[in-house]
Amino acid sequence: MIARLISSLLLVLLLATPLRAEMLRMAVTTSFANSGLADILLPEIARDTGIELQLLIVGTGQALRLGAAGDVDAVLVHSREAEEAFIAQGHATHRREIMYNDFIIVGPRHDPAHVAGAGSAAEAFARIARAGAPFVSRGDDSGTHRAELSIWSRAGVTPSGAWYRATGQGMGAALNTASGMGAYILTDRASWLNFSNRADLVLLVQGDPALFNQYAFLPVNPARHPHVRAQEAALVEAWLTGPRARELIDGYRLHGQQLFHFNATPMVTK
Repeated sequence: MIARLISSLLLVLLLATPLRAEMLRMAVTTSFANSGLADILLPEIARDTGIELQLLIVGTGQALRLGAAGDVDAVLVHSREAEEAFIAQGHATHRREIMYNDFIIVGPRHDPAHVAGAGSAAEAFARIARAGAPFVSRGDDSGTHRAELSIWSRAGVTPSGAWYRATGQGMGAALNTASGMGAYILTDRASWLNFSNRADLVLLVQGDPALFNQYAFLPVNPARHPHVRAQEAALVEAWLTGPRARELIDGYRLHGQQLFHFNATPMVTK
């Protein structure tokens, strides 16, 4: 089952590194991969550590399922509650925060639900629901989808009905759907800046603390899966929390905007 899921759902990114490089399989989110930051970090990791990273690009939920099955050596995801449950279930040895960025709410320029004046993301969502304005959800158990559901909960809304469309797809496909429908959508800022098919969509809501988006690295537990490359995972983790990673992460820009902020924290073990 897992092999079929990998073959049908995952895009494998394999960057060339020197011969006899060690391999590490890491499941990462679509927002991280689509941001372009992976293209900057992976060659540097290979150069400094000799480890070739093979990225399996999926949503957070699927990334954690791959980790639980032992099909990857580590995961880099962005849903703290799910990550902590993953550790509590014994699938990872610990969680290490690496960097953060933010979500934003975009929607049609004419803003029929008047969300641009909302004081919070939850109020914006409440206005969308009251207006019955079209909203596109990823609906794929990704970190973005889980963040969206959390905001609906804060708004006191259970989204349903003709105005709410769950695509079950990644961020790019969901943005394309929103663009075609003239709908509101929650997206990470990096995906929005990389998105060219905007049509009438514009950025309407940003800056709410509820839109904070933390990324964390979780090595798969070798006690649960003895075949995982724990030593290589530790080396990659050390690199991701070191000065070169800080320089590259904080220095990465799209259209003049900083997308990620390095905030690696001390090791937390359980």
